[in-house]
Amino acid sequence: MTTTRFDRLFSPRGIALVGASAAANSVAGQPLRYLTEFGYAGSVYPVNPKYTEMKGLVCYPDLGSVPDPCDLALIVVSGRHVPGVIDQCGARGIPFAIVLSAGFQEIGERGMENQRALEAALARNNVRIIGPNCIGMLNLNEHVHAGFGGAMGNPGLKAGRLAMVTQSGGYGMGMVAAADQQGIGFNYIVSTGNETNVTATELIGYLLERDDTDAVVAYLEGSTDGRGLIQIGRRALELEKPVLMWKVGNSSAGRRAATSHTGRLTAGPELFRRALDQGGYIEIGDTDDVVDLAQFLGYRKRAKGNRVVITTLSGGAGVLIADLCEQHGFEVPETAPDTLAKLKPISPELGSLGNPIDLTPQGYGDNFASYTRVIETVLEADEFDQAIVRSAPGSIAGVWSHGFVEMANRHDKPIVLQWGSGSERQEEAHAVVRAAGIPCFLSPRRSLNAMGAMYRFGVKAARFKERQAKTSVRPIDPQPLDLPNRGTLGERASKQVLARYGIPAVQERLIASDQIDALTAEGLTFPLAVKIESPDIAHKTEAGAIRLNVTDVAGLRAAAHEVVAAACKYRPDARIDGVLAQEMASGTEVIIGAVDDVYFGPTVMFGLGGVLTEVLHDVTHRFAPFDLATAHDMLAEIKGAALLRGYRGSPPLDVDALAEVLVRVSLLIADHADRIKEIDINPLFVRPAGHGVVAADALVVMHEPDVR
Repeated sequence: MTTTRFDRLFSPRGIALVGASAAANSVAGQPLRYLTEFGYAGSVYPVNPKYTEMKGLVCYPDLGSVPDPCDLALIVVSGRHVPGVIDQCGARGIPFAIVLSAGFQEIGERGMENQRALEAALARNNVRIIGPNCIGMLNLNEHVHAGFGGAMGNPGLKAGRLAMVTQSGGYGMGMVAAADQQGIGFNYIVSTGNETNVTATELIGYLLERDDTDAVVAYLEGSTDGRGLIQIGRRALELEKPVLMWKVGNSSAGRRAATSHTGRLTAGPELFRRALDQGGYIEIGDTDDVVDLAQFLGYRKRAKGNRVVITTLSGGAGVLIADLCEQHGFEVPETAPDTLAKLKPISPELGSLGNPIDLTPQGYGDNFASYTRVIETVLEADEFDQAIVRSAPGSIAGVWSHGFVEMANRHDKPIVLQWGSGSERQEEAHAVVRAAGIPCFLSPRRSLNAMGAMYRFGVKAARFKERQAKTSVRPIDPQPLDLPNRGTLGERASKQVLARYGIPAVQERLIASDQIDALTAEGLTFPLAVKIESPDIAHKTEAGAIRLNVTDVAGLRAAAHEVVAAACKYRPDARIDGVLAQEMASGTEVIIGAVDDVYFGPTVMFGLGGVLTEVLHDVTHRFAPFDLATAHDMLAEIKGAALLRGYRGSPPLDVDALAEVLVRVSLLIADHADRIKEIDINPLFVRPAGHGVVAADALVVMHEPDVR
């Protein structure tokens, strides 16, 4: 996932604090106090030429004087001095630095001189830096508090098995503190600042690989490393360790300039969203989400299916939980007859055993031991994969909880406990259940949000591994293409590119402009579509350079003259290669396209044609290349998927041929992303099952030479 091992960054044997101060509450003084008072076992080297001693430690004039071992420099000097310190790190052989200093690109033009000098220093030295303009790094396992402010100064933070990478140091540390108050601990927390050198994606990838992390929490305001996000998402699925992604700043994302429909439909936040959907990410939007998911991350029992049994002492709560289950993709099946027979002797006479199983608060004179036997009975039932237990029995919850935990430990199926209230009389029970690692909640909605997110992550991981285990054979080898250095191909040339990858197109004939008046019907089958052929006119409809349903030779001649005239009027300097006379194709219109995105790389887009694409934005994306199973997923997930399967008497369409074209387009853009910027097939007509597909129009746009 990363070319750098960050072990010595997070577990440094020695830390040099450059710009150290004895002022305990200053930015330069806080890390010195934390590193010497909070239990860090490594060596601490204050560096400041103004002093010979600081806080009982030798204070060194420069990094060259610092003894071994020293793996990390914590830099707290003014921005203009930072590049020189990086040179000292390089000369001294210190591999990592955390630059707390500000005054770089984040302040605009005023900081650009410092920024350029910093980048030059990094280019000439083998040093990786976090920041600048960050608040530092925490390793709570080893008491490394290498930074300043907020949670950094709390020696009582509990270590856990969550890691965090945050682009907002203050907010990220606030999340750590809030989670700590609710019993959830982190191990490694790093604030990335400006990311001049080390990026958030590099750190997420590294922390994901660590054996002592169950998940990585990421707070991102933006990222240009789309390819890294894709790779991390795939690796998270392989490891079955999610990245809890809190992505902010989505609303104002602009759209880049694009030539094709595909480019316009793919620009903006869509690809970031797609990377999260396809990869091993769970999206979060609050600290409570982290707290809730952490309970499931630490719970080693995994359900083998999505069938949930609900036991409750309140009928109303059961209905609510059932609704939430179905919203999150869980089934709430009826209790099987043989299970009912086992439940009746141990259930209240007025209880309801159908699922949700409402046991009422009556009829238990045995400290609710019978309630526990009911729960165990449904756990043993074949028709259920997991259980939600609602309403621990009030005043005797503390007594009941011990037997409940013993019962739960005897079974492999997971259980989630929802408390009926948060009164102090249940604190003992709450502590007993939490100590056993069983997820427990006061809020039904929060419990199902977390339970549903973990279930969907598990489904994604299982599907990913299943597909990885299968050998996928390319339907076509990489094909050589004779492509220009820049610009846009005309429609005919674009279809020839598609043909190299086995993508079918309509029959057509190119007519030179000076041959229009001599046209005869020989070799033509009417009706025809008549279009201008020009590499300089990407959108013929906007230019008025297309005529449809031309039925005879006279009409063809007239239409040909009209489209040439319209093209010349629309763009007088356009190159005119002639006029295309095409068969009038029919079928259901779809659009397929591809872009080589500057951040995410080769990407394929699919959508139904017409208003569903342009107005309703009913499109989906995948990162190229991909296999047939992925292509079929694309076809199934658009809102108009029913139209492909056959709707209200219309025949089902040739989805197999359509999926094959999607795969071939993904190979085309992946093989030639160094040259091709955009591909647009619009419309592609899909015919009834068994009759294939055919492209009626196509556009291929090249990268400008300085882009790739």
